[in-house]
Amino acid sequence: MHEQVVFDTPWFQLVAKTPPGWDSPHYSIRTQDYVNVVAASPETGLLLVRQFRPAVGRVTLELPSGHVEPDEAPEQAARRELLEETGHEAGAMHLLGCLSPDVGRLGNRMWCFFSGELRRVEAHPGEAGLQTVHYRGPLSELLQRMEFDHALQLASVFLAVAQGRLSLDGAPGQE
Repeated sequence: MHEQVVFDTPWFQLVAKTPPGWDSPHYSIRTQDYVNVVAASPETGLLLVRQFRPAVGRVTLELPSGHVEPDEAPEQAARRELLEETGHEAGAMHLLGCLSPDVGRLGNRMWCFFSGELRRVEAHPGEAGLQTVHYRGPLSELLQRMEFDHALQLASVFLAVAQGRLSLDGAPGQE
C-alpha cells in the first residue's frame, strides 16, 4: 500500500493511503494512542472532568483521558492523565480493553483502564481549565445526561460494567 502524509500538525497527520488496485486514495488520520480511566472508589465516587471542548462547541463531562506520549506505556499515560486532570493517584490499575476508536478514519488505539484505589494528592491542584466532578449517583442516571455523551468513554464505562467493576444501578465505587 502506498502512503503519503498530505498534511502534518503537532496533533495529527492526514495520510493518503492507496491500497493495491484502488484508483484513488483513502484518507485517514494518524494520531497518538489515547487512554482513559474509569476511576471510582467509595471515597471519591466516579471521578470525571468537566471542560469546554472547541470541537463540539460546548462543555462536556468526561473520564480522565489523554494521549499516550512517545516512549510512554499506556498504563503510565493513564496514571499521568488521572493525576494531571483530577489530582488523584491510582493504586492498582486494571486494563479494561484496547479499542479502535474509528476504523474508518483513525489508525490509533484507545487503552481503557479501571482503578478502584484512589488517593488525593493534596499538593497537586489538577489541570487548569478542568473541573473535577465526584459523581456519586446511579450510573444509569449519568448515562442519560447529555453532557456525558462521548461514545469512546461510554464504551469504557460499559467495559467496566461488563467486567463487574461498576453496576448500572449502584453508585460508582460502592460495589
